[in-house]
Amino acid sequence: MGFARFLLILLLLSLLTTTSTAQTFKCSPSATCSALVGYAPYNATTLSEIQSQFNVKKFHSLLGANNLPLSTPRTYPIQSKQTVKVPIPCICYNNTGVSNKVPIYTVKKDDGLYLIASTVFSGLLKYPQIVTANKIADENKIDIGQKLWIPLPCSCDEVGGEKVVHYAHVVEAGSTVEEIAQRFGTDSRTLLSINGMANDSQLMADQPLDVPLKACNSSIERNSLDYPLLVPNGSYAITAGACVKCNCDSTDWTLQCKPSQLNTTISNWGTCPSMQCEASGSLYNIGNTTSSNCNRSTCAYAGYNTTTILTSLPLESTCPTSAPSGNNSSKIDSNWNFLFISVFSLLLCFYLS
Repeated sequence: MGFARFLLILLLLSLLTTTSTAQTFKCSPSATCSALVGYAPYNATTLSEIQSQFNVKKFHSLLGANNLPLSTPRTYPIQSKQTVKVPIPCICYNNTGVSNKVPIYTVKKDDGLYLIASTVFSGLLKYPQIVTANKIADENKIDIGQKLWIPLPCSCDEVGGEKVVHYAHVVEAGSTVEEIAQRFGTDSRTLLSINGMANDSQLMADQPLDVPLKACNSSIERNSLDYPLLVPNGSYAITAGACVKCNCDSTDWTLQCKPSQLNTTISNWGTCPSMQCEASGSLYNIGNTTSSNCNRSTCAYAGYNTTTILTSLPLESTCPTSAPSGNNSSKIDSNWNFLFISVFSLLLCFYLS
């Protein structure tokens, strides 16, 4: 009995530790950015309800993060435990990143802080973080209708000198660092490093893991209002007052932008400004390509300001490359062989005569 009681105590201590210990994401002070969290609802829901729960401002940003068509209805069903990427604004202080004063959750009947953290927000944080963020004096006493800030984990830090989109991935039981790295297009060493882990043994199920998602390269200027527009593989973003849609595809890792074709009433301008490049006296919309001889140019989105959508026209050469120098060497060898054979034939004829 004594040994069994000892094991029970150890188990309880382990449960308490995993309940109260929260994974925090490292983040440089004063930085702000957009980040993503992976939300797997406990019960079936809809995209509209997820938008409301996480206070996502633009419905199309939720669609873009999950690469769903812009025509997707708000009532689009999400099954229980189906993971949805949710965009959040991130702010960094005290070397830790958290969602910037969102989402705000309204306490309901029979809610408790543990339930809110583990079930309502699918384990993206631990309940002591809610206690600390909201300065709750008694964690066992919250009121129906009370507003709580849910400080979700995030980061804005560069990884390997590159800007990335940080994604809070809740680890599934049985996962390995290698599997997660392959799934999200990164490597084990990077995951271990940014999460402060030495090896796989420190990977904990039902804990959020900081996963850096590579973003497509772009021509966006530093003075643009949406700089840096970071769009990870397999997603898109609506930008420039809802006038431009930019996709990221891992085939070439270059941001592909074109007019969004959204209803002009959605646009911040009412009517979208010109989105054209000029080449050889002709105008081309962003996303369109023109060719001249063996040069090709694509009208690229370069950002926007309060009055203008910026464009650029980078030139790409498609001219065939010259033959490698090794071919000349083979020609010289052939000439020498021909000369040798000719001289040998003349000598043979002279000898026989």
